[in-house]
Amino acid sequence: MKKLQVLGMGCPKCKQLTANAEAAARELGGDYELTKVTKIEEIMAFGVMVTPALVVDGEVKVVGKVPGVDEIRKLIA
Repeated sequence: MKKLQVLGMGCPKCKQLTANAEAAARELGGDYELTKVTKIEEIMAFGVMVTPALVVDGEVKVVGKVPGVDEIRKLIA
């Protein structure tokens, strides 16, 4: 199972990244778990200082931008 985490406080970009990640995971099929990390202490624990960020299986893949569904699909495939 892929574990996807969107790091961000809930800004519009964070919400868009969540939607894009969910769409990409759905397109790929298979099991995935998507969670949102909104607490600043938890976000900083990943070493992330700029949100939104996408974490795949514990590894930070994207910071400070909102990639499209195709790009996210490649990151989590």
